[in-house]
Amino acid sequence: MAPEFQKNAMYVSNELENGDVQKNFDDDGREKRTGTLLTASAHIITAVIGSGVLSLAWAIAQLGWVAGPAVLFAFSFITYFTSTLLADCYRSPGPISGKRNYTYMDVVRSHLGGVKVTLCGIAQYANLVGVTIGYTITASISMVAVKRSNCFHKNGHEASCSIESYPYMIIFAVIQIVLSQIPNFHKLSWLSILAAVMSFTYASIGLGLSIAKASGVGHHVKTALTGVVVGVDVSGTEKVWRSFQAIGDIAFAYAYSTVLIEIQDTLKSSPSESKVMKRASLAGVSTTTLFYVLCGTIGYAAFGNNAPGNFLTGFGFYEPFWLIDFANVCIAVHLVGAYQVFCQPLYGFVEGRCSERWPDSKFITSEYAMQVPWCGTYNLNLFRLVWRTTYVIVTAVIAMIFPFFNDFLGLIGAASFYPLTVYFPIEMYIAQRKIPKYSFTWVWLKILSWTCLISITCCSCWIDPGTCH
Repeated sequence: MAPEFQKNAMYVSNELENGDVQKNFDDDGREKRTGTLLTASAHIITAVIGSGVLSLAWAIAQLGWVAGPAVLFAFSFITYFTSTLLADCYRSPGPISGKRNYTYMDVVRSHLGGVKVTLCGIAQYANLVGVTIGYTITASISMVAVKRSNCFHKNGHEASCSIESYPYMIIFAVIQIVLSQIPNFHKLSWLSILAAVMSFTYASIGLGLSIAKASGVGHHVKTALTGVVVGVDVSGTEKVWRSFQAIGDIAFAYAYSTVLIEIQDTLKSSPSESKVMKRASLAGVSTTTLFYVLCGTIGYAAFGNNAPGNFLTGFGFYEPFWLIDFANVCIAVHLVGAYQVFCQPLYGFVEGRCSERWPDSKFITSEYAMQVPWCGTYNLNLFRLVWRTTYVIVTAVIAMIFPFFNDFLGLIGAASFYPLTVYFPIEMYIAQRKIPKYSFTWVWLKILSWTCLISITCCSCWIDPGTCH
């Protein structure tokens, strides 16, 4: 047991007689949680609605009018359903009064144990690292797009307007170094709410511009039930690769299970955390699905099979340039918050393990109170300062070295979607509820799990069988 928890637990034990503990601490001896349905929904929306919403027109173009929306709705249903199973596993052995689990790995350890804990950690933290690198690249692209938009407006749409993204990656990293000193998820609500507002704003702008373009006089683009046409728009190999990438992008767009438990751990205990988390998941997933379908289908109608990878930073639109600028600023601000939502679980994991490994190290455990103007008292921890700063710098350097990293982010998302969003929640739910083997519930949950696995690996063939010869 970690020293901090032991200390808090003893304090709780001593104070129970006085009846004061309920005012300051939860049932696990930690500081009382204050999260609500609003803050949890904001965290989810910040995690789910990424700038990837602006690339869904491209994804629909690869899959077509039938498979594109079908894949979107399928992933949204699966994500919501399995998130309700995962929410019930936050406490163990029971979802209402069991022991709290603070991280996804803790949940897997409590319900499944063994090598599955290690496999979960690899999938979760590899995904989180990949996301933070990808967000560094995407945020810099949005910042560059503002400069390019002004350049195109001034010099014409044919101007080269080539601008390096490296300075903007550095600016983004500096901002993240400062924000990374926010201790944990509990102190992150204001940033998530701001980021969620920004995501709605730029998604709405992109949607509005797409509607204007699609309804314009003389607007004619080529679309198809199966998307881009083999032999006309792309080769057979390109069709397969793009279909996989499109499915990966959609899967990645719904992948917030990596941070679900950490979000749930911020909620007040009354009403029960699982009940509030299920409502937050419903609000977050339904809201994002509405935006995804609208942006994807209307964007496809506006651009057809030639839809750009991102119709704001890829300049599907040039005018009004000031609105494009504002939308790209909103993307950058949103990614500032989203970066923190995804890296906080990683920060907490490393810091928790180091505290357990070296409990007597003052460098790791000691905190120093500092007065920050307009912000009150801040508890500075030297290890947190050094480790988080190092992490941000490393991810920024990787982003600079591999600016094409985003091309593989969809595949990372697809690879981690199944274990984290489908497999582990189903297996843990079966273990927690002690569902009998070969019972009706056990069979259909297993069918769902296997169907998702097969679908993710084989969907490209189903979308266009002719490409799989």
